[in-house]
Amino acid sequence: MRIVTAMSGGVDSSVAAGLLVEAGHEVIGVHMKLHDQPAGPGQSSAAPGHCCGLDDALDARSVASALGIPFYVLDLQAAFRKAVMDDFAATYLAGGTPNPCVRCNGILKFDILLARARALGADALATGHYARARDGRLFTAVDLDKDQSYFLYPIRAEALRQSLFPLGAMTKPEVRAHATRLGLATAQKPESMEVCFIPDDDHARFVQHHTADGQPGPGGQECAGDVVDEAGRVLGRHDAYHRFTVGQRRGIGIAAAQPLYVLRVDPELRRVVVGPSERLEHSEIEASGAHWIRRPEPGEAVEARIRHRGARIPCTVDEPVDRKLVVRLSIPARAAAPGQAVVLYAGDEVLGGATIRRAATALGGVGSGRSDGVPA
Repeated sequence: MRIVTAMSGGVDSSVAAGLLVEAGHEVIGVHMKLHDQPAGPGQSSAAPGHCCGLDDALDARSVASALGIPFYVLDLQAAFRKAVMDDFAATYLAGGTPNPCVRCNGILKFDILLARARALGADALATGHYARARDGRLFTAVDLDKDQSYFLYPIRAEALRQSLFPLGAMTKPEVRAHATRLGLATAQKPESMEVCFIPDDDHARFVQHHTADGQPGPGGQECAGDVVDEAGRVLGRHDAYHRFTVGQRRGIGIAAAQPLYVLRVDPELRRVVVGPSERLEHSEIEASGAHWIRRPEPGEAVEARIRHRGARIPCTVDEPVDRKLVVRLSIPARAAAPGQAVVLYAGDEVLGGATIRRAATALGGVGSGRSDGVPA
């Protein structure tokens, strides 16, 4: 079988390619060039915890050479900027918390890259994700500590039928052992954990300097405003509302008798609303842009997860109109942030998900965000 393998330059995708070669498949390695963001001050492009730099492309090429497979670099910078980077900045400016990995997987890897794989005559696209696919359905990885299914919910069933996840039944130590056995240069390479196009991890700086037309973003008094409590009493000032996310405690800069947390961000008034921890407990979530891989059967037990590696909570799901969801949790969840994903599971199967727009607290009232404030 001819298989295009997405090779990021990390150990996971390297091993995915290596195992497929061992299994006798005709493997073609493809590295996606997504951005030209420079490393942060004092960092190299190979700094631990970051990915997608020049060194990663060279590592991917080195692995492909060692495996004896063709290797191509696919320039997807324009598509990545529009689908991921522009959305990232816009979501922060709308008072939300973006999820770039969901956007990258749903649009870049399992749509555009899959189409390119078909153009190369491939029967399937393989990646190094920790997840499992079977008959157009998506399942969690066997190793739940490494499971990445939360980020993959936007994949269409048709695309899943043409996708392979060779690492879905493995643990990370097993993957590294395979890399060592295969003699791959990436065997001991550190994992990439941060947002790939923000090497210095300064999200606020990126938002301030990035807009869709490439001009300088907002800053100064345009984003400065008040820090207020839920009654609207002014507690202090901030220099940029997009520096704050729901659930944040550090960096608020307000002295109080009890710890204060960001409850929501109001971009229209440039206000950051803070309050006690219990006001972050959310029992009802409104979400939009719903995508179902498989709709639940009547009476089927469904669980919701509102962040990667977060607890899965039993829930009920209503569908009002226009791909919207109302998710009611049996146990309140903490800090359901607009812009993040709520992903729905039945056992180890991923049913689908949507983008959180607002959340209600267990004590009543809106817990975060605006129903229409975060880009789809």
